[in-house]
Amino acid sequence: MGKVTGFLEIDRQVQKYQPASDRIRHFREFTLPMSDKEVEKQAARCMDCGIPFCHGPTGCPIHNQIPDWNDLVYNGDWDSAIRNLHSTNNFPEFTGRICPAPCEEACTLNLEDIPVAIKTVEEAIADKAYETGHIRPYPPEKKTGKRVAVIGSGPAGMAAAQQLGRAGHDVHVYERESRPGGLMRYGIPDFKIEKHYIDRRIEQMQGEGVSFHCGVNVGVDKPVAELLAEHDAVLYCGGSETPRPANIPGDDLSGVYDAMPYLVQQNRRVGGEPIQSVAWPSHPIIAGGQHVVVVGGGDTASDCIGTAFRQGAVRVTQLDIRPQPPEKEDKLAVWPYWATKMRTSSSQAEGAEREFQVATLEFIGEDGQLTGVRCCEVDEKRKPIAGTEFVIRADLAFIAIGFAGPANDSVMKELDGEIKMVTDSRRSRNVEADDRVYRTSIDRLYAAGDVRRGQSLVVWAIREGRQAARAIDEALMGSSVLPR
Repeated sequence: MGKVTGFLEIDRQVQKYQPASDRIRHFREFTLPMSDKEVEKQAARCMDCGIPFCHGPTGCPIHNQIPDWNDLVYNGDWDSAIRNLHSTNNFPEFTGRICPAPCEEACTLNLEDIPVAIKTVEEAIADKAYETGHIRPYPPEKKTGKRVAVIGSGPAGMAAAQQLGRAGHDVHVYERESRPGGLMRYGIPDFKIEKHYIDRRIEQMQGEGVSFHCGVNVGVDKPVAELLAEHDAVLYCGGSETPRPANIPGDDLSGVYDAMPYLVQQNRRVGGEPIQSVAWPSHPIIAGGQHVVVVGGGDTASDCIGTAFRQGAVRVTQLDIRPQPPEKEDKLAVWPYWATKMRTSSSQAEGAEREFQVATLEFIGEDGQLTGVRCCEVDEKRKPIAGTEFVIRADLAFIAIGFAGPANDSVMKELDGEIKMVTDSRRSRNVEADDRVYRTSIDRLYAAGDVRRGQSLVVWAIREGRQAARAIDEALMGSSVLPR
């Protein structure tokens, strides 16, 4: 905890944003950092709550020891704070930027709508550690002689690779794209996380002995069977990439796209790469001067909105089939769990028009080109309400309703019929492996992250990568000192 009476004396404060009129003119991050003293004051608000739900399973999947490092920051011991934070989280500069902060929802002070600014403090600790040179390579003292391959370099693959490398194994990460990072690099826009943060971690991991092989599409360029023959264990962290089918008539019109090709394309532009991606090929998609409709209400939809505004869209409308949530949740009914309440992302705040409890009936067009989206209001069971149909003008439409499982054109294509799959409650078809040993039905092949648990958060990916690394280390060596 921080100062005993800090929560009584200090108001909650988080990072401010650049004005929307300024930030939509660029793709850089737009948060305005707080001074060390301001961050220390926010850390001081961490109270002696008795049971800190923030770092339990309800608040933080990776079990960050939040009261501990808040206290260290409050006392000005930033070096100890990053050591504590790194003991549970390999990449706090990622989670401090793109995690939705369920820890703050679980904070005891959230009962009064004034939770500790945990996410802001976490990001500040990580950035301070880079400034002071604390984040540098920490190679293992001795090597084990074991070789491990990791397929995919998203947060799950990166976390597993770093943990296995520090345990002394010879780790090789295979990434089909030209740079590591997975959808954290190519799916999440730069205005939410600039990619030099990923580059710095890759450089650190290479200094610790981890090898990255980019431009290698496992299952196409290099068979999984070959990896298994060359390594003592293989960990599959390919993510959940198959777009959930919308089954909306007219989705074959020119101008209608799944969200991910659009986001990947713009991230590649910002990164100075050719826009064509191995997994997400498409002709150029630009929203400048266009009327844009985004179907879906989650983070991916929000990222499409922010990207469209920065490209110069005339109007952006977001369609959400869910009812408009209440402005304020019933704390005693839902705390410390994630509450359903009205939330406005920074991208939505840039001028999006939001339609709730609306179904997308059809994409309509002329001569094969999208011209509008036919919609209607729905009841509580998502059934159309007669007489409520309307049409929204649209030159571009993006479908952002989630993902239904791993890509089926590479690893899964090779392993089809050999590897066991399971369908979850969201009807996503994922690789079957438990969350203790992470083994698949194929000997020496493990799976972790979204490819195993389905579409999820960056914190869950890091947790699964760390736990899978521990399981692999234990299987190879008989025991492990890696944390679980």
